[in-house]
Amino acid sequence: MRFLGIDYGSHRIGLALSDHAAMFSYPHLVLENKGIARAVELVAKICREEEVGLIVVGESLDYKGKENKVMVEIRQFAKLLEEKTGIPLELENETLTSAEAERLQGKNSMHDAAAAAIILRSYLERSRRRSDG
Repeated sequence: MRFLGIDYGSHRIGLALSDHAAMFSYPHLVLENKGIARAVELVAKICREEEVGLIVVGESLDYKGKENKVMVEIRQFAKLLEEKTGIPLELENETLTSAEAERLQGKNSMHDAAAAAIILRSYLERSRRRSDG
């Protein structure tokens, strides 16, 4: 089963996929955000094509752990996506993922997908620790 990581932003949405064993995450693509309804349609199509079994969406929090303004959009997007696909969806803290993505590869066209891969990697690592613990 593959997992899909999402770095949702008001302008761009970064997507990342795991391998089938859900061990590694890879940047997949960046979508231009042309509204929540359109984004849900496009991401749902990718979920079908890539046989995604779990969706991990970045939870946008500030340095104090409070929700950023974009979280209203993220929650709406996540709810509609889960309803549309029927695929379980988890939120994962995305604090500093964009900064880490930029540090690792610079600011380029795949920057948001790299941030999504970091969000997904964080989720996968945390899940493994829970399983091992």
